[in-house]
Amino acid sequence: MNAVTETSSFSTWMQNRVEHIESVLDAMLPRSNTVPSRLHDAMRYAVLGGGKRVRACLVYAAGEAAANSSAGGSAHAVALDHAAAAVELIHAYSLVHDDLPCMDDDDLRRGRPTVHVQYDEATAMLAGDALQPLAFELLAGMPAAPALIIQAVQRLAVAVGSQGMVGGQAIDCDSVGARLSLGSLRQMHRMKTGALLEASVLIGGIVAGASSETRQGLSQYASAVGLAFQVVDDILDVVADTATLGKTAGKDAASNKPTYISMLGLDASRTHLHELADTAHQAIRPLGKHADALAGMVDYIVGRDR
Repeated sequence: MNAVTETSSFSTWMQNRVEHIESVLDAMLPRSNTVPSRLHDAMRYAVLGGGKRVRACLVYAAGEAAANSSAGGSAHAVALDHAAAAVELIHAYSLVHDDLPCMDDDDLRRGRPTVHVQYDEATAMLAGDALQPLAFELLAGMPAAPALIIQAVQRLAVAVGSQGMVGGQAIDCDSVGARLSLGSLRQMHRMKTGALLEASVLIGGIVAGASSETRQGLSQYASAVGLAFQVVDDILDVVADTATLGKTAGKDAASNKPTYISMLGLDASRTHLHELADTAHQAIRPLGKHADALAGMVDYIVGRDR
């Protein structure tokens, strides 16, 4: 897969990556006709046929940005496929569990019934449970140096555990109706949403064999992008409708959850969003043209609020 060039727009680059990871996921997920078939069918339903694949695209973009300091080749491309699929499987598992009645109790995801509505609660729980270890199986099976595999596995494990995504979700559940400081809100979102986005960028760099200098730039970029994504989500929950979102709009306000909008207001939230975007762009500037796709991802994420 070629990087973004003057003759290849970012939108084309992203469309190609989205189509590619969809085929990779289809190949790596268990087939519906294998036992236990209902569970496998639910796993495929949860993952395939929808989603913007932002996390997978961040893996690919970071891999391209690091390509100037690594050997590359076909094994490199396959390893990035495994990494991109792994973060998408983790994201899908988190959405399945997040939609359950014991959590957000949502009936709509990506414009269609949530997994527990389409199947049942037990199947949805098990589908999420099965997607998580499959993600780590894919990382462990990457055609990459053992040291890089260990780093990638560790990075993803930390990102989705009690110090990352799951911990952030726990704080979110405990914060309904509460008044948080801006620092506490930022910490919650860095864990709940930002951690997996940050891991996607950093794992892409790890797999590509990024130099320590490149990893530092990727880390600064990832931190800003991870937070920016959640700010946009908070904005969209207020300004977008259900059809546009593909999920129930206005749920944060209805559930009395603390958000950037409830704390800063819409205009200040948008100002903060663009400050984060500037920080992300500055972080990858030393990488030059190799970071074109990463720069495009910033503009794409920020542009979701329009």
